[in-house]
Amino acid sequence: MWDAIVIGSGIGGLGAAAALARKGRRVLVLEQHTVAGGLTQTFRRGDWHFAPGVHYIGGVSPQPGPAGRFGRLLAWLTHDALRFTLCANPYDIVRLPGFEFGIPHPESAYRAALLARFPQQAAAIDGWFAACKAARSAAFGVFAQHAAPAWVAWLMRQWHGGEAGDWARRTLAQELARVQDPQLRAVLGARWADYGAPPAQAPFLEHALVTGAYDAGAWYPVGGPGRFAAALVPVIEAAGGEVRLDCDVRQIHAAQGHVRGVEFTHGQRRLREDAEHVVSAMGVANTVACLPPTEAADWQETVRGLAPGLSCIALYLGFDGDIAAAGASSANQWIYESDDIGCVWKHPQREDAPGLFVSFPSLKDPVGAGKPTAELVVAADAAPFAPWFGPSAAPRPGGYGEFKAAIERRLLAQFGRHFPALQPLLRYHELATPVTQQRYVRSPQGAMYGIEMSAERFTTPALRVRTPLAGLLLAGQDVTSPGVEGAFMGGMLAAAALEPSLWPLLQSA
Repeated sequence: MWDAIVIGSGIGGLGAAAALARKGRRVLVLEQHTVAGGLTQTFRRGDWHFAPGVHYIGGVSPQPGPAGRFGRLLAWLTHDALRFTLCANPYDIVRLPGFEFGIPHPESAYRAALLARFPQQAAAIDGWFAACKAARSAAFGVFAQHAAPAWVAWLMRQWHGGEAGDWARRTLAQELARVQDPQLRAVLGARWADYGAPPAQAPFLEHALVTGAYDAGAWYPVGGPGRFAAALVPVIEAAGGEVRLDCDVRQIHAAQGHVRGVEFTHGQRRLREDAEHVVSAMGVANTVACLPPTEAADWQETVRGLAPGLSCIALYLGFDGDIAAAGASSANQWIYESDDIGCVWKHPQREDAPGLFVSFPSLKDPVGAGKPTAELVVAADAAPFAPWFGPSAAPRPGGYGEFKAAIERRLLAQFGRHFPALQPLLRYHELATPVTQQRYVRSPQGAMYGIEMSAERFTTPALRVRTPLAGLLLAGQDVTSPGVEGAFMGGMLAAAALEPSLWPLLQSA
């Protein structure tokens, strides 16, 4: 019997398993794909290497405090096997018709740049940063509640839950309404796709948390995001654990209120492994789908009422030549076709994307293999792809290929209008849709960041690390915050719930 079974090998699952392994636990990690890493994995097409889920990260600065906590925890887990390189500064560039603004780090430089560009908006800018600071402080209290035992979490909500709930229920659009200048509003709100909810829906708490993660710089893993799994898997194996690929979990066995083990398929075989502790990093919706309906039934019903978040459409581009000389850089480009930054791509078959996120990962990694690449990501409604969602990896019926090709042509043309000098260097392109996302990482409706980003994500007790089913814990971004650092911290909280000796490390990192 294993000390614990972890379902899912994304950064949350691998982080949880590696942390337990560092404490001497034998952990089995089950991954449905043939490659470990979840959305930190990379894939190769000819001479081009692509990273579908990591465009930049925060939290790995050499500075003390929260700006470097993620990096220090990774260094402890992996015996200092990972390195990170600083992206350009400004690291994010917001582009509107006739307007461009680069967002620099640190926060003091960002504030100074805003004041220089919008001198008449000094009071609004000061108010914005004050609100961000207050909301971020409240957010950390929410995550502490998600990690604590039920009775402790209840007490924390009574004492400190009001402020966090207020910031979670306040939308980004409501906070932006305090700002009069439309271009300033666009700059402050442009990066909502980093967590997957447009301003009218996004909790301001989440916006403040995610954008604040880059106050000490935006970073990229040296060697590419695939280095996360390459560094974490050996730690698990060194403690007697194992990471098994191509293992599709079908059922989490439970009886009398306690988990017993996991049943899964591997090739043509149906297998079972037993453990008294199961850490699910495959998303809370997928977790509930694998449970007996009578176990923790009320909790399961609550989870089923949580909608999946927005999906995305991504275009992967391969070039041959000097893309930096043609206008590319390691800064991310947030390109909007109008001053309305809050639109989701709802009809990709008949309209251009309202906004593009463009990243050039080959310019971020100083030792990256392969030829130059770019990645375009558009926040998109999954509804147009509903006919093709399903478990099968077989070719999709009913015109999916034609539908996908039409979207690809549209996005290529749109990219060409914004980067005309790069067009002659383009040699390869491939489109990924919400159907692709569902197929490779099993996210319901191809959601980018799991459960819908809303106030309920912060306030519901259903997304706590400890579930009502004894021995079953949740890890990953559903219990914390979207993105690489958020998913990783979700894994660390789950590991600490099983191994309390990890708490001092988390508190001091």
